[in-house]
Amino acid sequence: MTTAQVGVVIVGAGPAGLVLGNLLLDRGIDCVILERRDRAAVEGRARAGFLAAHSVRVLTEHGLAAGLAARGKTHGTCLFRSDRGEFTLDYGKLGLGEPHTVYPQQELVRDLIAAFLWRGGEIRFGAEAGGVTEEAAQARVRVRGGADVTGRYVAGCDGHRGTGRAALTARGTRTARRDHGVSWLAVLVAAPPSLEAVGYALHERGFAGHMARTDTVTRYYLQCPRGTDPADWSEDRIWTELATRLRTAEFGPLRQGPVLEKAVVDLRSDVLDSPGGGRLWLAGDAAGLISPSAAKGANLAVLQAELLARALEAALAHGDGTGLARYAADSLPRVWRAHEFSHWMSGLLHGPAGQDDEARYGRQLQYARLESLRTSRAHQDFFAENYTGI
Repeated sequence: MTTAQVGVVIVGAGPAGLVLGNLLLDRGIDCVILERRDRAAVEGRARAGFLAAHSVRVLTEHGLAAGLAARGKTHGTCLFRSDRGEFTLDYGKLGLGEPHTVYPQQELVRDLIAAFLWRGGEIRFGAEAGGVTEEAAQARVRVRGGADVTGRYVAGCDGHRGTGRAALTARGTRTARRDHGVSWLAVLVAAPPSLEAVGYALHERGFAGHMARTDTVTRYYLQCPRGTDPADWSEDRIWTELATRLRTAEFGPLRQGPVLEKAVVDLRSDVLDSPGGGRLWLAGDAAGLISPSAAKGANLAVLQAELLARALEAALAHGDGTGLARYAADSLPRVWRAHEFSHWMSGLLHGPAGQDDEARYGRQLQYARLESLRTSRAHQDFFAENYTGI
């Protein structure tokens, strides 16, 4: 069985797919979103929460920012701690002069789903894509246990393990990738933020991070060995290690609460040589997975969704394929700039383990980078422009 053809079949109801779907409906392009999980799972999955100014502008221009305008928190500072002391960088007044808006991704996803359905869009939850087949004038998405869906184009927005990427790499598209050799224990706690700013702590035991989410929920990160089992980390062990690395004896205690979620994240990055071609185009993690060390993932997803929506509209409504032909050239330089800064941030935050001469040398370089960021206005402007910009 095959359903009727639509303009665009979008695979994946994450930020990339949902922003793309809303922008296409805004432009009069019919589309359907296929999502393998159920709605509750999609709307409840806690992820990142850092939206750059460009992402906020895109969402605002298309009537998708009511929730973040009402409940989002503007952040323009970040704090660094080490055994050399503490300093706060007011990046919102440097570089481009732009802050972040902190808004939990699951809340943004709920907003985007509601907006898409209100616009008359269709989301098929529980529809797992099993493959993409391209034909001369259309593409077909096979749905496991359900009817195939055909469209003039398919947009793969289902992550780096998704069907869209698998179909593109099967035709020979290569991937540039890096394993950063670092893992984080990501912890979500039911406790108010303990710092006014995002906090980055450098410690010989490993990096620790503090990220506000809401007035009652905070995200923490702890660098951990590769292969760590989250079950080995009790709540007492988590809070003890956070206190050590965030140096609470020197700077004050953390506001504690029950752990809601804990998982290990391996920091890896990759970028496809091309984000699409023919009838199949990718956006978000499907086109390139970025390390979370600089909070660029959701913002790249919004950027690519904006560019792809514009290109698909031109192709479908006006028969103009120029935008699709330029999609890689328009998006990849910005993607690679975000990856370069994310890689730089990883080097700043993660010193080598051990006490041998090479490890000691690496940690001294890490502290030299931090001292330059504390004292050099040129370095601060570089940080601010890249931290908030895409």
